[in-house]
Amino acid sequence: MKPLCTRGIIGAALFYALVLTEALLVAGARALQTEEGRYANNTKPLDIRLFHSLYRAGSAVVSPDATKILFTQSHYDQDENETATFISVVDIESGESKRLTPDMVGKAYTNPLWFDDSTIGYVHNGSLYQKTLGEGEAVNGTMVYKPEIPFSAVAYRPGYMLFLASVYPNTTLLEETKKLDEDRKNKKKRIDSAQVYDNLWVRHWDEWMTLKKPNVFAVPASRSTKAGGEAGSEWTLGSEINLMGRLPEFHDPLIRWSAEEYAADKQGNRVVFVVRNPADDMSSRTNVDLYLVTIMQENNNSSSSEPKLLTGDVQGIASGPAFTADGKRVAWLQMETPSYESDINRIYVHDIDAGTTVSVSRDWDLSPMALTWAPDGKTIYAVVGDKGDNAVYSVDVTTEDKQRKKRQRLTLRGSASGVRTAGSDRLVLMHSDQDKCNDIHVLYVGTQKLRRLTDVNEHRLAGVYVGPAEDFWFEGARGDKVHGWLVKPVGFVASKKYPLAYIVHGGPQQHNAHAFSYAQWNPNMYASAGFVTALVNFHGSSGYGQNFTDSIVQQWGGLPFDDLMRGLDHLLGANQFVDPARIVALGASYGGYMVNWLNARTDRFCALVSHDGMFSVPASWYSTEELWFPEHDFGGVPYDAAARARYDEFNPERYAANFSTPTLFVHGANDFRLTLDQSLSPFTLLRRKGVAARLMYFPDENHWTTHTGNSVRWYTEVLRWIADHSNTTVPYSLEPSA
Repeated sequence: MKPLCTRGIIGAALFYALVLTEALLVAGARALQTEEGRYANNTKPLDIRLFHSLYRAGSAVVSPDATKILFTQSHYDQDENETATFISVVDIESGESKRLTPDMVGKAYTNPLWFDDSTIGYVHNGSLYQKTLGEGEAVNGTMVYKPEIPFSAVAYRPGYMLFLASVYPNTTLLEETKKLDEDRKNKKKRIDSAQVYDNLWVRHWDEWMTLKKPNVFAVPASRSTKAGGEAGSEWTLGSEINLMGRLPEFHDPLIRWSAEEYAADKQGNRVVFVVRNPADDMSSRTNVDLYLVTIMQENNNSSSSEPKLLTGDVQGIASGPAFTADGKRVAWLQMETPSYESDINRIYVHDIDAGTTVSVSRDWDLSPMALTWAPDGKTIYAVVGDKGDNAVYSVDVTTEDKQRKKRQRLTLRGSASGVRTAGSDRLVLMHSDQDKCNDIHVLYVGTQKLRRLTDVNEHRLAGVYVGPAEDFWFEGARGDKVHGWLVKPVGFVASKKYPLAYIVHGGPQQHNAHAFSYAQWNPNMYASAGFVTALVNFHGSSGYGQNFTDSIVQQWGGLPFDDLMRGLDHLLGANQFVDPARIVALGASYGGYMVNWLNARTDRFCALVSHDGMFSVPASWYSTEELWFPEHDFGGVPYDAAARARYDEFNPERYAANFSTPTLFVHGANDFRLTLDQSLSPFTLLRRKGVAARLMYFPDENHWTTHTGNSVRWYTEVLRWIADHSNTTVPYSLEPSA
C-alpha cells in the first residue's frame, strides 16, 4: 500500500477572479484554425515507450519553384537503442509524399537541400550526396563532396557549397587536416594532459575551450552540362574559402572568433555570419555580432572580402539573419541592452548598397524569435511568443503605404517554427499544439487558413489520449493577470479526485507554450500517468510584454512564487476534481531552482522533482560559465555587500533547515550552467535530515537530457517518484530502460 500524503491540505477559497472574456473570445476564433480535441476522447495512455517512438518531423525545405518540400523524419527504436532519420518529398498542393532515402535504424540521412527542382542533396556518413526525385529510396545517391573533417549546416547557392566546420585558427580544411594529423602524433609525445587558461571563458554549455572553433566555409562548385543545356550529375569543386579568415586575430587563440549561425543570399554573392566577439574575461559580456562578406570570383579563383561589421557598437546579442529575395537587404534580431540575454529582440534591417541600418516596428512590446522575408521585400514574417502561443506575425517594413497594417497576427492557437515562403501568399511552417504533434503546415497569408500537410504520427496515436490545454487566467502578484492552463488526465471523470502535477518552466525569462514537446516536460506524459497537469506563465515569462518579462529581475523567489501559490489556489478553487492532498511540483533549470525554493518556503507539496536546478544562489555565480546572467538578474557580484543581500534574499540554501519534502534530484555531469554540486548539496541535506531523497545522475548529459535512452529512464524514474509519493497508480507498467 502506498502511503497517502496528507501534507499541505489547505482549504483553498477562490480569492481571485477568473478572467473569462478574453479566453472565450480567443477560443472561438482558434477553433477555426486548430484540431483541438482530436485525441481527447481516446482511452489508451501515451506511455513512455510509445512517446519515445513517435516520429519527429524536421522543418521544410522548399523547392526553387515553390511546389514541393523536403523534410526529415526521425524515430527511435528502444530495443536497438538507435535512431533512424530519413528524407521525404511532399507536393505542396496535393500532399502526395514519397520517401527518398531508406528508413533504417542506425542510419541518418540529414540536411536536405535542393540543387534544382528535380535534384536534391543530403548528408550521410559525413559526405554530401545528390539524387534525382525520380530515383527514390532504393537508388543510392552520388557523392558530391567529402571534406576530411565533420561539417554541418550545409547549403547550396549558385556556384558554391556553404557549411560550418571546426578548425584551428585561420585555416582551410586541407590545412586543418594536416594539423589534425600532427596533433594526433604529438599526443603520443606528451607526458601530461593539462589545459592552461588565462581568460575567464574556459568552458561553455558542455565543452571546454580548445583551439578548434566553428568557421564558415564556401567551396566553389560547378555542375556539368548535358546536351540541350540541362544540368548534369558531375561536379567540379574548388578549394575551400574560410569566410572568417580575414577577421582580426585575437591574442588568446583559445578565446577567438566562433561562428554560431550564418545566412546566404539566393544569388550566392553574400554571406552574413553570427559570431561571439572575443574579449578578455568575456563570460560577463553578451556581445554577439553580425558580419557581412562578399564572395568574389576572378580568373577562376575565388576569394572573399574583408568581413564588414553590421552591428556597430551595439553590445547586445544579434541573431537570426535573413536576406531579402533580391539579396539587397538583410534583417536580423538585435538585443540592445549589454549583458542581458533576455532583452527584447528588435528587428534591424540593413540596406547593403546604401550602407544604412534601420530598426523597424520599435513600438512592438513582444520579442520576435525568428524572421523570414516575404518575396516582395515589403513584409517580414516573424515568429513571436504571444500569450502562450508561438505565433506568426506579418510586419510591414515599408513607410510608403499607409493602408498596410503595421503588424498582423496570422496564426492563432499553437506554436509555429521553421517558417519558409512558398510563393507570394503562402508560407510553409512547422506547427503544433499541446495535443497536436509537430507537423508541416501550409499557411495562406491572405485568408489566414492553416492546412496540415503532413501527419507523421496519425497511425501511432490512433486510440491514444493526447489532451488539449484548457486555459485559465487569474489575478497574480501585483494584481496582474497571469495565464496558465491544465491538461486533464487520461480517462477523466469529473466526479473523481486526481493528483496534480505542477510544472514550473525554466529560463526564467521564457514561457510555457501551446506546443507538443518531445522532451521531458510534455504535460501529456503526466496526464497519461493519471495526473491533472498544470502550467503557469508567472512573472518573468516572455510573451506578455517586456515589462512582465523584466519584472523577475531581483525577484527570483518573489513575484513568481506569489504567482505559483495564487495559481494553485485558483486551480483548487475552480476544479473540485483536484485533490489538495496529492500535489507534486517539477521543474528544470530555473524551474529546478523554484522547486528548491518551494521546499524551503512551503509544505503544500507531497513530492518534488528538481532537474539541474540551483540550490545556493551565491555559490552558483562562482561556477557558472555565463556570469552575465546572475550579475544582471541579481544586480551585481556576490562579493559586493549590496549585491550579496540580493543573492541571499531568495537563496534556497539560506532556508536549508526548512527543507522537508521528498525530492528527486536529476543532474548531468556536463552541465556547466549549473554544476553538479547544485543538486548534490540538497540531496545530501535531505538524506542527512532523514527525508526521502533520490539522485539521478547522468555522466553523459549536460543541462538537458539529450540522449533518447536517457530520456526513457528519466521519465521512468520521475513518474515512479511522483506516483509513489502521491498514492497514484499509473495506468501502465513503468519498466526501467534496458
